Formats: sequence, structure tokens, C-alpha cells
Amino acid sequence: MISELLKAVRLLILDVDGVLTTGEITLDSRGREIKRFDVKDGLGIRLLQRAGIPTAIATGRCSDALRHRCRELGIEMLFDDLADKTTVVEILSARTGLTPPQMAFAGDDLPDLALMGRVGLAIAVANAHPVVQRRAHLVTRAEGGRGAVREICESILNAQGRWDDIIGIFLQ
Repeated sequence: MISELLKAVRLLILDVDGVLTTGEITLDSRGREIKRFDVKDGLGIRLLQRAGIPTAIATGRCSDALRHRCRELGIEMLFDDLADKTTVVEILSARTGLTPPQMAFAGDDLPDLALMGRVGLAIAVANAHPVVQRRAHLVTRAEGGRGAVREICESILNAQGRWDDIIGIFLQ
């Protein structure tokens, strides 16, 4: 069942705090937010992109650090300051031509539940709230901000039979 859901993924949507980061928020003396991202998660996103699977971001917070990271990774579909994350499904469907069953979403906390229920593959990170884990099709072994996104990306690529091709890039 999970294998079939992973095979169908054509777009990965990610929450930020608790998924791409550990969920900790650091503020400097001027109140500017500092986020810590895992470089391995970034490579996972790049590998998905290489396989033709884009990534979108859906988050309730705004952050210059996140915008900068998205630019670095070539993530063009950034939806921040969302009161209702579910709105991205319709927007992404219109923008990409993909249907909700072709989308996966990774979340970690209660505000993610509604969006998880609207996509084909709902993913929770290892340290997600227990309710989120129970509602997920897949729970990662790695925690948010500590390789969970990389694990998700590799799972999608493996299920779709693309992993060996991706590895080949690094053997040249």
C-alpha cells in the first residue's frame, strides 16, 4: 500500500518548522529569526528535482531565512503565512495540473492534519505529535530537521525505481 502511494507522488509539499527544521526558533538580539536546516535534506530535495518531482512549502510562519533557503534550493512554490494550509492543494493543482492523489505532504503538528487529509500520501516525521503520526500513511525514522526530508525523498525515488539512476550521477 505505502509503495503504491509513494509511486504516485509527483509533488512533495513540506511544512517547515518541525519538518525542514527541528522546530526550534532562535531569535537574534534584533528579533530576526534564525533557522537551522539540514544539508542532507537539501540534497534530497535536489535529487527529487533532478527526477522531475518538484517541492512546495506550506507553512503558517514567515521567515527571511526560509525564503533564502528556498532560493538556494530552487523551490519556487513557497506558501507562507498561511492561516489555512489546505488552500495550497487547489492552488498547486491549478498551477501544476496535478491531482491531490499525486501529492504528498510531510507535517509534524496539529495544524498539519487538515492538509494531510487532502493529499494522496500523508507523512509524519518521527518526532511528530502522536495524533499526526496516527493519521499518517508513513512515519519517518528520522526526526524533523535531522534527515526526515532526505528519508522521504529517497523513499519516493526508490519506490519509483529512480534511485539507481540518481546514484549514477555521483559515480561519473
